[in-house]
Amino acid sequence: MSSQEQPAQESWDITIVISDSGHRKTLIKAGHAAEYHKGDKKEIHVDGGISIRTVNPNGSTTTITAGRGIVHNNQDIEAFDDVVIRSDDGTVLRTEYITRSASDHMIRTDKYVTITSPSRTIRGYGFESDDAMKRYRIFHASGEALSQ
Repeated sequence: MSSQEQPAQESWDITIVISDSGHRKTLIKAGHAAEYHKGDKKEIHVDGGISIRTVNPNGSTTTITAGRGIVHNNQDIEAFDDVVIRSDDGTVLRTEYITRSASDHMIRTDKYVTITSPSRTIRGYGFESDDAMKRYRIFHASGEALSQ
């Protein structure tokens, strides 16, 4: 194994805080983390079950859980394996892979998704949303509305 394939450091039962101007924006918890340096880029691979909590500009929170993920040095996040996203309003998204962009605060995937809210279930391939899951698009969608 080359030195590039070995982590620069490892930690267990970790918490990573990403802040902006002293305000906590994202909190990542994981059972294990390994930091890799690839040229001028740094990646933190987290596994052992991860939880990512983002605080949105309006004060609401969104929680992402997954089996594993990658935190890039530009603060972009990838999550893999049984990804579940829960928003404060009760909307739940399930998929196998997502990316969360730090630059535009958008969550995206090209994989199959199921979104369940109190009034409907929508399924499809491909998805993008703001962090709060208030405005989202599903590409190639199908779904069912629940009658009240």
